[in-house]
Amino acid sequence: MTGGSDPAPLPKLPPAYRLVALETTDSTNEEAKRLADQGAEDGTLVWAKSQTAGRGRRERSWVSPPGNLYFSVVTRPDCPVQRAAELSFVSALALGDAIGSVAPPMCEVTYKWPNDLLFNGRKGAGILLELALKPDGAEKGQLDWLVVGIGVNVTSYPEDTAFPATSLRFEGATAEVTDAAVLEAFARHLMAWVDRWLEGGFGPVRRVWLSHAAGLGEEIEVRLPKETLSGTFKDLDEEGGLLLGLTDGSERRITAGDVFF
Repeated sequence: MTGGSDPAPLPKLPPAYRLVALETTDSTNEEAKRLADQGAEDGTLVWAKSQTAGRGRRERSWVSPPGNLYFSVVTRPDCPVQRAAELSFVSALALGDAIGSVAPPMCEVTYKWPNDLLFNGRKGAGILLELALKPDGAEKGQLDWLVVGIGVNVTSYPEDTAFPATSLRFEGATAEVTDAAVLEAFARHLMAWVDRWLEGGFGPVRRVWLSHAAGLGEEIEVRLPKETLSGTFKDLDEEGGLLLGLTDGSERRITAGDVFF
């Protein structure tokens, strides 16, 4: 379905997706969650030209002017909730491949733990996962649905941010690189990466993510709700946690936090 009267053609997505295209919405994640609760099938993709209440992690506002890409995908993976975070890395790799296929050659894409993509060292995209468990009486701890929300700075970026931001256009992308073009590329690559994840587990995903990880082996700062830690980004564990080497020689596993270089 579509909203508004935008004459631009809709993205051409693989048949596995059901596109819900909107001119504007409060948040594509909120709309996808509403649809998921109503029984929307796996592959339902909500895409909006703008958002009035876009969100990032920890309820942070995601500024959402027209021209950038805002979308959320309803997935129904047959896996326990403990593996849900792995889909953030799966989605990051799919988005990285998509950006790589449309961005100019000099635009280096790297992954910033836990869920951001950097374009030449500046934040260009973010991922937000939200989920619901199967109702009482169903298999305990199994996911009912998981929504993958993604925002990509295609034509513009916010300037007043804690971590420097950028956009594909600022990094040299031509006018042909539109929100729809990035979405089309992502939809293709997500299917391939989900298949790889289902067949081979998190191991192959982890290895590829680490090969393009920002700050790996370097000194970083991790800001947590009640403390800030400094140390060396040593590794990513088998569940997606960041392993931080502290100055006293010990190691700390971080499951959520904001990384600064």
